[in-house]
Amino acid sequence: MLILGLDPGLGTTGWGIIAAVGNRISHIANGQISTNPKAPLAERLVTLDAALTDMILQHRPDAAAVEEVFVNTNAQSTLKLGQARGVCLLAAARGGLPVAEYATRLVKKAIVGTGAAEKAQIQAMLKILLPGVTLTGADAADALAVAIAHAHHGAR
Repeated sequence: MLILGLDPGLGTTGWGIIAAVGNRISHIANGQISTNPKAPLAERLVTLDAALTDMILQHRPDAAAVEEVFVNTNAQSTLKLGQARGVCLLAAARGGLPVAEYATRLVKKAIVGTGAAEKAQIQAMLKILLPGVTLTGADAADALAVAIAHAHHGAR
């Protein structure tokens, strides 16, 4: 089963694809989709949607997992994150994928063993869990972590 993990963001959305066969996982691909911060919001969302659609068509995953929104102190940032997350959910569903959602703390716990893990700890564990992986950035690493959490908790 190919699992697409998504770490939504308006500025940068991370994505990662793993193959899960039983308890074994392996890295397929990862990347980041960036939008132009000077472009209007609607244009940025269209850019994100188009890139996600292309990536889904290219890799043909069987399922998707999306990180849930955490509440920022800045309400405007939380709203923009929510809009990007909505595009991620829509693109995956439109691609015919069953979509699961995971809280950040659950993802961290699935990878590191604690829900309070730091990004550096997650990236270090990814290199152990996915030998030879080259991470394209922190957002792609987070997306791979979401995919692995789905392999452990939700993929059947």
